[in-house]
Amino acid sequence: MSKKNILVTGSSRGIGLSIALKLAAQGNKVIINGRNRKTLNKIKKNNKNIDIIVGDFSSPKKSKAMIKKTLKIFKTLNVLICNIGLSKSCKPNQENYNEWKKMFNFNFYSASNPIEHAKKEIIKTKGSIIVIGSGAANKFIKGAPIAYATAKTAITFYAKSLAYYLGSHGVRVNIIAPGNTYFKGSNWDKKLKKNKKQVKKLIRETVPLNRFASTTEIADLASYLISDKAKFANGAIFTIDGGQTI
Repeated sequence: MSKKNILVTGSSRGIGLSIALKLAAQGNKVIINGRNRKTLNKIKKNNKNIDIIVGDFSSPKKSKAMIKKTLKIFKTLNVLICNIGLSKSCKPNQENYNEWKKMFNFNFYSASNPIEHAKKEIIKTKGSIIVIGSGAANKFIKGAPIAYATAKTAITFYAKSLAYYLGSHGVRVNIIAPGNTYFKGSNWDKKLKKNKKQVKKLIRETVPLNRFASTTEIADLASYLISDKAKFANGAIFTIDGGQTI
C-alpha cells in the first residue's frame, strides 16, 4: 500500500485509536484527534508516524480550523476517517430536544463538518473517506437508543450520497457499520462489569457468532478500504456485526 496522509477523528481510544495505530504501523502518516491533549500526547510519544490535533469536530468553526491545521502539518490529505460517535443515550421513547441535539452533534455533525471542510483537498489527491456508522443504522434493533440510531442512519445516507457526487472526482466514500464492539472502558465493558450474565445472554441470543467485535477487526477493514485492493468499493456499507442485522 502506498503511504498516505491520514486524519482519524475521535481516535484517542477504542475503534479510532486501533485504526490509527494500525495505519501508522503500516508506515502512513496519521493525525489522531480528541479533546484531551494529555491522552493524545501519550499516544504520540510512542509513535513517530503520529501527530495530534485537539478539538471538537461537532463545531463547524473548530472543524474548519482543525482541517486547516491538518493541512499545515501534512500539506496534502489522502484519507479522512470519521470515527467520533456516542451510543449512550436515553431509553427508547424518552427522547427530547436536548437529547436529539446531543446525538446529532456526536454522530452526524462530527463527521459531516470535517468532510465538508476537507473534501476539496481529498479531491485533489483522489483520496478516500470512511465514515464509522453503526449496525443500528442498518436495521431496527430492539432496545437500541432511537436518537443514536437515527443520527447514524442520517450520516450513513449522507456518506452514500457523497459517494455518488465525489466518485466522479476519483474519491471513494464508504461506511463501516460495526456491531457490538468491546474495548476497555467502552459501554460494553461497563455493562459487563455491572451484569455479566445478562450481557452474555443478550449477545448469545442476538449475535449468531456469539461474541463482540474487536477494535482490531474493524481496523483491519479500514486498512483494506483505503488500499488499492478496494479501489472499486464506493458508497458501500461494510457491516461487521457477527450477523446481528442479517
